[in-house]
Amino acid sequence: MLSLTNVQVNYGAAPALWDVSLSINEQELVSVIGPNGAGKTTLINAIMRLNDLKAGQMHWMGEDVSGLSAHLLCEKGIALVPESRRLFTNMTVLENLELGSMHPKARSERSRTMEQVFELFPVVKQKLAQKAGELSGGQQQMVAIGRAMMALPRLLLLDEPSLGLAPAIVSDMFKAIQSIHQAGTAVLLVEQNVSRALSISSKTYVLENGRVVAQGPSAEIASRSEIKKAYLGL
Repeated sequence: MLSLTNVQVNYGAAPALWDVSLSINEQELVSVIGPNGAGKTTLINAIMRLNDLKAGQMHWMGEDVSGLSAHLLCEKGIALVPESRRLFTNMTVLENLELGSMHPKARSERSRTMEQVFELFPVVKQKLAQKAGELSGGQQQMVAIGRAMMALPRLLLLDEPSLGLAPAIVSDMFKAIQSIHQAGTAVLLVEQNVSRALSISSKTYVLENGRVVAQGPSAEIASRSEIKKAYLGL
């Protein structure tokens, strides 16, 4: 479905990602873990073409999309929920959701997709007329995920969806991610809540200093002593 081959991303002259390769299959849930500054957000932004590739290639459904812009990738079926949500806080919840469905196919399905978002996050339906900036952090994250789902993605990119949320809300958020995955959408999850990420994903990549230092089935990654010590506090 999606594959990155020997991707390098620079910030100025400084490399932020080195020779990163990964793959995501149809309807797969893949997690990316690593310490702060490892390059996780850089990676997910590079996939969405918010960061330019210095080297390497990205293929989507067999097509080289290394040079495509973000809006064209969205039309092809990739959607991003960015770190810190990035909602338009002075716009209503409804307006934010509608912005997610601007390409023609998504616009034609807008009513049906909106109902799916309400089913996933019932509280969002009650807040449609409210400005997004007036919502709680958890509610804003629900809107951010809902906005991405309005684009009808085949692959959903999630960058730190649990960041700054209360523990009870974190549980709800991961249940929602599992529901989205079980409904048929592939998910790439970048997450610092390592135990949660490992528990719901089938495959995991570990990033350190801009490089993939480990990869494999999530259960296998979770069983490694160095992962337990570094990320799980065991």
